[in-house]
Amino acid sequence: MRCPYCGNTNNRVVDSRASREGRAIRRRRECQSCQGRFTTYERIEQQPLSIKKRDGSLEPFDRSKLIRGIQVACARRPVRLEQIEGIAEVIEEALERAGAGEVDSQRIGTLVMERLRDIDQVAYVRFASVYRNFQVTEEYLDAVRALAERRGYDDAQLDFLESVLSDESTTPGGSVDEDGE
Repeated sequence: MRCPYCGNTNNRVVDSRASREGRAIRRRRECQSCQGRFTTYERIEQQPLSIKKRDGSLEPFDRSKLIRGIQVACARRPVRLEQIEGIAEVIEEALERAGAGEVDSQRIGTLVMERLRDIDQVAYVRFASVYRNFQVTEEYLDAVRALAERRGYDDAQLDFLESVLSDESTTPGGSVDEDGE
């Protein structure tokens, strides 16, 4: 293993333990040349996953791309990196267990939304707005209404929410019509 600091390949394993629910081995290594420490992971090579995009093209599954997308939705929200990585881990495991080899990007988006909905509602709406390609304020309002219903708001609370959301979408700075006014 090449040291990320000096490039030397002479290093020793300082610590080794199971990681990612036993699906990987995490190893702490120390470079014998510069004494820098770094972490490596050893895992079983799975059948490569391909993602079928909306335009029909295929691209390899990229865990880091999934994490970045979730991080954008969770920006400035009280969601820890461990939670985001946990979402990515659960989704990747589900896709690997399915063994399909090719997965629609919509399926991944749905899985992310299911997890975010339970962790942070603002992040859920942010992600949904990109994933579902919201074009008008009403689409945001529908997502908020659905969350409120899921959280068990009673009829009075839902009526109040409806009135507030309706007022927000018609006041200056709210939604704009097709002419931009």
